[in-house]
Amino acid sequence: MRVGGSGSPGAAAEPDAVGGATGVRVRRGVGVLAGAAIVLAALNLRPAVTSIGPVLAELRADLGMSAAVAGLLTSVPVACFALVGFAAPRLARRVGAVVAVAAGTVATAVGVAARPFAPGTAAFVAWSVLALAGIAVVNVLLPAVVKEFFPARVGRLTGLYSMALNLGAATAAAATVPIAHAAGGSWRSGLGAWAVLAVLAVPPWLALTRTRTARARNTERASVARHPVAWALAVYFGLQATAAYVVIGWLPQMFRDAGIPQAAAGLLFSMTAVLGVPLSLLLSAVVDRMRGQSALAAVLCGFGLCGYAGLYAAPAAAPWLWAVLLGVANCSFPLALTMIGLRGSDGARVVALSAFAQGTGYLLSIPGPLVVGALYGYTGDWRWPLAFLVALMVPQCVAGIFAGRDRPV
Repeated sequence: MRVGGSGSPGAAAEPDAVGGATGVRVRRGVGVLAGAAIVLAALNLRPAVTSIGPVLAELRADLGMSAAVAGLLTSVPVACFALVGFAAPRLARRVGAVVAVAAGTVATAVGVAARPFAPGTAAFVAWSVLALAGIAVVNVLLPAVVKEFFPARVGRLTGLYSMALNLGAATAAAATVPIAHAAGGSWRSGLGAWAVLAVLAVPPWLALTRTRTARARNTERASVARHPVAWALAVYFGLQATAAYVVIGWLPQMFRDAGIPQAAAGLLFSMTAVLGVPLSLLLSAVVDRMRGQSALAAVLCGFGLCGYAGLYAAPAAAPWLWAVLLGVANCSFPLALTMIGLRGSDGARVVALSAFAQGTGYLLSIPGPLVVGALYGYTGDWRWPLAFLVALMVPQCVAGIFAGRDRPV
């Protein structure tokens, strides 16, 4: 099957082409446009989620939002990423991956821009769902776009957009409250500011849809659900997502329960996110030089085990060390994305594999944070929840080793 552009042989052989290897070759100008579009899309994959938490109390008071609905907001992202993610391959088959991602960026921009004007809870949730649905489509299809435009640089480009994703998430979490305060204390201004970033991602994708490379559609229906590597990727992705959402939801409380002040606990949590920015680039440089990623997956699991063990044994003794260890372990996310791009043998396979691994993985990740919360509520301390997280690291390591083998799907 042929994936990507349908240009003439002469165009493929031009010296200013990028990409190469087994996929498409595109003009350097188109490659620069594609790279910029990928980074801008990645910057917008998390602000719609991480900007809510810092102003949730003010948002609830203004909209009259119940605690139950507020709790629903925390679970909607994972549900959207899973359910909409499963539908993304069908959309890509109909219109092409680039056009589908362009539509996702538009949906994200509209949802993020409209929800600060919501008059009530129902409208706010509806606009949030639209934004998250757009993000889900982009989540699944970005690995396929990387494969189409940069088949010889999958690791490097995945590292670049993973870095942008972490940067967007950390910036939105840290800057929403200062922006709101600068605008007179309005949570609406704090959330609405991220619409500017979302809108900036739209023009490059609309321009990319007009390129020759983007016009070819992946019409083949690739089935990956019976392949053992696909299941290994799904389990690995789901268990690393479980750990990530537990860290997002509970790590500051773990430190506060150990006697660490609230401000310091917040800084410790931010460390786990900020580390992902440089480490994603470093990871991409390493992955591009490796035939398989099994050893790297095992090493990252080792960092996670050490971080959880430190929190279990002496959380207040070396909190910055534990935060750094968990921040390094969080690089399992860009590694999972990179392995999806590398294991797929062509664009259609990458779309199907990304949808299966991320959709199934996010579904698998839903119970984890709930179990951690239930164990904490029942026991009143963090020993059993941390023991549970340590236990989950074992199958994550096994799945990562299997998924990291150099075997195409």
